[in-house]
Amino acid sequence: MNEGLQTADIDLIQRIIPHRYPFLLVDRVIDIDGTKSATGLKNVSFNEPHFQGHFPGAPIMPGVTIIEAMAQTAAVMVGVAQGLADKNFLIYFMAIDNCKFRRKVVPGDVLRLHVETLRGGSKIWKFRGRAEVGGEAAAEAEFTAMIDMPS
Repeated sequence: MNEGLQTADIDLIQRIIPHRYPFLLVDRVIDIDGTKSATGLKNVSFNEPHFQGHFPGAPIMPGVTIIEAMAQTAAVMVGVAQGLADKNFLIYFMAIDNCKFRRKVVPGDVLRLHVETLRGGSKIWKFRGRAEVGGEAAAEAEFTAMIDMPS
């Protein structure tokens, strides 16, 4: 972790994004550099409900949940940088582009979710994300999201 960069523990994450078990997919966000970039950490556990059916006897984290974990990391980054804790905002996917899956993610893995902002500043944001396990690419995608602030 670099000096001067911010972090978000699970308590702050839950004050920023509305996701809860079983769909809260990031445990910590580190190296938050304003709205420029951040890294999320996800400890992949066999106890997660998707492993009961994906796949019995060969548990693999669904690719869409990896992309969702990247998006949650991006939402926390924006929330920390813009002071959105306790603001009850929602963020919605608008597009997922150039998505590729490179390796299986299995129980016991630690996902490092690197996100960077390609475009943002108001309601519509675009990010690039890369998920890694042990320095090896697991997934990558660009995604666009809309922040919906309560009236």
